[in-house]
Amino acid sequence: MTTQAIDGTGHDAVSAVVSPERRRLGSLLIRSATLLLALITIGQTLYAYGITSIGFANWMPILVAYVLWSAALCVGLILRDGEAGWRALFVLPAILFTVALVIFPTFFGLFIAFSDWNLQSAGGRSFNGLDNFYQLIADEYFWNALLNMVFYVATVLVQYAIAFGLALLLNADIKAQKFFRVAFLLPFMLSPVAVSWMIGKSMLEFRFGPVTNLLRFFGWENPSLLTTPWLAKSTIALMDAWVWIPFMMILILAGLQALSKEVQEAAKVDGATGWQGFWEITFPLMLPVSVTTVVLRIIFQLKLADIVINTTAGGPGGATDTISSYIFRVYKDRSNVGYGTMIAEVYLILIIIFVALLLKFTSKYMQRDA
Repeated sequence: MTTQAIDGTGHDAVSAVVSPERRRLGSLLIRSATLLLALITIGQTLYAYGITSIGFANWMPILVAYVLWSAALCVGLILRDGEAGWRALFVLPAILFTVALVIFPTFFGLFIAFSDWNLQSAGGRSFNGLDNFYQLIADEYFWNALLNMVFYVATVLVQYAIAFGLALLLNADIKAQKFFRVAFLLPFMLSPVAVSWMIGKSMLEFRFGPVTNLLRFFGWENPSLLTTPWLAKSTIALMDAWVWIPFMMILILAGLQALSKEVQEAAKVDGATGWQGFWEITFPLMLPVSVTTVVLRIIFQLKLADIVINTTAGGPGGATDTISSYIFRVYKDRSNVGYGTMIAEVYLILIIIFVALLLKFTSKYMQRDA
């Protein structure tokens, strides 16, 4: 049942009045579908852990129940809320999609993390409580990879300084400006996997690589760039920086081009030198863009894996391992799904804590300088 009224602009304003019976039907549909999904999920979880003998052979029925619940939720909102329910449908699919592809896999990962599940074992998956977590605490390779991540994340500051310098150069009135912009962006257009094979496996190859042969020409008898621990880690960091510095550069360049030219010209008129103009005006004005750039880059850096896997496979002796590459090796070499998932879940928690603290610190720093 609908009623029409005239709003202040002379247009028809349509407001829907939902009957009590329709509201009750919508609420009943939502509650029934939610209860059914909860019962099926709880029952299947108890069956998977061996607590009950009633359950399904796989988790496919849960997926079907979730799809049916999503449809019932949409219909129920329309029945219960009328026009407001129709408006909710514009947002609801995105929320349901996020739950299906982000939240559910995360919780399902927790289910696997507390399991003894080795693909090479004939026994299949079995619940083992906190055994995987205790194994992680005593795993020297995990702590070594975590320490390596501190080094790789710290290199982001160096990458930022180089990217800022390149952005200033490209923002200046120089010859062949468009050419240099395209040239500096080329590494970012390449896949890190391609970079690891093109540079790590070809140019830096110990026997025939052109870079190693050039180093021998200049007197370095044993240019083992990927077999000496500290050299291998530095080489990985250089290759990663070569790929990602253009990303930071283009963000900073966009910020520089958005700055007001009048402020910089006024500083020159007042007698400010080039360094004073940069440090007192350009850099403070670029602080929001800089913080965003560095935070985004750190988030990407925390996922570093492809260059390490294809170039050194974490070697020598785990010297170049990242957490992601170590998880890959646990899955691939050991076929230990349960322990690998436990590492991934713990690392996800550490990332959430670190990024939250980073955002809180940067927010306070920017408010202090505002």
